[in-house]
Amino acid sequence: MLMPSGWWLVTAPMDLRCGMDRLLVHVREHLDRDPLDGGAYVFRNRAATRIKVLCCDAQGTWLAVRRLQQGRFIWPLAGARTWSLQAEQFAWLCAGVDWRRLSAQKGLAPRV
Repeated sequence: MLMPSGWWLVTAPMDLRCGMDRLLVHVREHLDRDPLDGGAYVFRNRAATRIKVLCCDAQGTWLAVRRLQQGRFIWPLAGARTWSLQAEQFAWLCAGVDWRRLSAQKGLAPRV
């Protein structure tokens, strides 16, 4: 069961043709984070119609893909390299709903 210690949105679009190894390197080298920290890292394509979720646990690495049939994923504006989300906000993001409505109520800010 995927149970990450936190959810991190990567604000810059990625080429989602890449696999988990390239995404692990991106987390380590471009975000200056340890990809083995138990957090889930969420990447999107340029059109914001697909996301990939990368998460490592004690047994291995998870890589999940989601595509919206209509609409786009709501993504934060560029500025910070990553944004921290709560599990409820991530569920809204996956459904294609504006998760920032929850953020405005809880006063979340970007994390670098």
